[in-house]
Amino acid sequence: MSAWTIAPEPYDSPVAAALWRAYYTEVSDRWYLLHEGRRTDPAELEREIAAAPGADLAPPTGGLLVARHAGEPAGSAGFRLPGDGTAELTRVFLYPGMRGRGGAAPLVRAAEDAARAAGAGRMILDTRGDLVEARALYARLGYTETAPHNAGPYAEHWFAKDLT
Repeated sequence: MSAWTIAPEPYDSPVAAALWRAYYTEVSDRWYLLHEGRRTDPAELEREIAAAPGADLAPPTGGLLVARHAGEPAGSAGFRLPGDGTAELTRVFLYPGMRGRGGAAPLVRAAEDAARAAGAGRMILDTRGDLVEARALYARLGYTETAPHNAGPYAEHWFAKDLT
């Protein structure tokens, strides 16, 4: 039996909020350390976390899944449904201590399954160039790099996968 379980989670639960804070802190700090040699300003961090609470990750516009390892929250993956048969994968994250334990692939696959069940036939995502672990994961799971599908300020690589 696997130590991993994955289940839907309300975007505004305490577990989801803690995962969002950890995710955003990590990706923001990585960007600032790479580009400006500093961590994220605490006031900016709080402002950005509050500005994107994740309401679009609630049915019927999307979903949020939480992975647990041995019963403890370990990571998340969300998807948005813009309404055109496409889902957008977002907030894929595992706490650093949970990485390398085989949870990332089942988490992304569970998000794909949930998006498919909600009517999506295709999954898209964007990521940054410095998030090499994420890009490797997506390639390993069958995502192919595509032309840009948005003009996000931090989007540098775009991927898609057929879910049919």
